[in-house]
Amino acid sequence: MMQAEKAERFRALHQRDGLFLIPNPWDVGTACLLEHAGFEALASTSMGYAFTEGQPDGTIDRDRMMAHLAALAAGTNIPVNADLGNGWGDAPAVAAETIRMAAAAGVVGGSIEDDGGGYIYEKDLAVERVRAAVEAARSLSFPFTLTARAENFLHNRPDLKDTIERLQAYQEAGADVLYAPGLATEEDIAAVVRNVDRPVNVLMGSPSLRLNVAQLQALGVKRVSVGPALMRAALGAFQRAAKEMTEKGTFDFAAEAPPSREFSAIFSKR
Repeated sequence: MMQAEKAERFRALHQRDGLFLIPNPWDVGTACLLEHAGFEALASTSMGYAFTEGQPDGTIDRDRMMAHLAALAAGTNIPVNADLGNGWGDAPAVAAETIRMAAAAGVVGGSIEDDGGGYIYEKDLAVERVRAAVEAARSLSFPFTLTARAENFLHNRPDLKDTIERLQAYQEAGADVLYAPGLATEEDIAAVVRNVDRPVNVLMGSPSLRLNVAQLQALGVKRVSVGPALMRAALGAFQRAAKEMTEKGTFDFAAEAPPSREFSAIFSKR
């Protein structure tokens, strides 16, 4: 499928009734497994990819991330949205350049956040960065879906009022989707959805936020991602298997794993 067609399909997912799930693979193999499972779109996870490289989040340089995004986009037949962090720079022009690079890598959407690397950008600068990213997205030959993220809740700043005001400002700057990762309660999610008029992405996967798809849809959420949760689940299973071998000297973990031929059959269809 051509990039423009993927872009149109991705945009349509945000316009139809109900919510959709957009899980987060960390390499081409997991992207293929999620496509095979029937998901209609995928989103990269910067943390998940960093972990595959044995590094913490935020340490992958832009060129390496673009190569990773290109592999994800080329490896599946469904739209891929990119986790672009803060765009690898504070200046609005850098955020805009990152959007153009992501589009050139083959993705059809991406997010820009207001995290300056351990602190939250002053709001005026954050809005300028979103506006520059939107302008870059609009200059493309296909409808690139731009998501603006308000990171307060991930930085121990559970200021719902400021978060909503930021999302409203990003909306006015032209963002297509709004996202405040880390919202901790059903009431917070409902307040965000009620106070904006763009599709809202909600991050699930935290043990403290136990809502199901039906409940999220009832709140008016449009898109649900899981960030690094799938990667954490996979690494947790790996760690448990390693611990079993070192502490018990047994290999029972393998009995629960699907046979290799199952994965070979899926990957042979690529």
